[in-house]
Amino acid sequence: MIKPRRIVTGNDKNGESEIKINSIIEPDIINGDNIFLELWNTDGNVIDNTDSIDRTDGPVILSPPANGSKIRYFSIAPQDPSISTEELEEMFALGFKAIGAEHERINTHKHPGMHVTKSIDYIILISGNATLTLDNEEVSLQTGDIVIQRGTNHAWTANGDTPALFIAVLIDSKFN
Repeated sequence: MIKPRRIVTGNDKNGESEIKINSIIEPDIINGDNIFLELWNTDGNVIDNTDSIDRTDGPVILSPPANGSKIRYFSIAPQDPSISTEELEEMFALGFKAIGAEHERINTHKHPGMHVTKSIDYIILISGNATLTLDNEEVSLQTGDIVIQRGTNHAWTANGDTPALFIAVLIDSKFN
């Protein structure tokens, strides 16, 4: 399981740069090999770079707040083929509820993990293989592939025997 070291910089009272936070990050949500690990958030307010506040304290919420951003690791476990469609639907419903995102599951006809966020997301697959499912098509992803997710209905699945590990930057956005 990944436990990255996070270094957050800021300024001291004289305006000189320094380390404000230097710590190992523990995963926020663990369900088998499905992991959410928040690295940093902004809330749309003016950034005070003199504080030492950990912006990831508090509950994990999928989407960034208005004018805010998030950076996180997330891991998707391969699906167990013995799990029924009903069980899979229940698992995803509970998972999205746990991250305050049940309202973002608009149309799940293709996959129970389908969801839409009002954000532009830059997502990099850093290990494993995965599939990005959209309403009208799917694409296989290999380690190093980058997805620019622009507020569209989508789901992620891991392919093979190992989890797919992603790093994602989500930025609140408006769409036409």
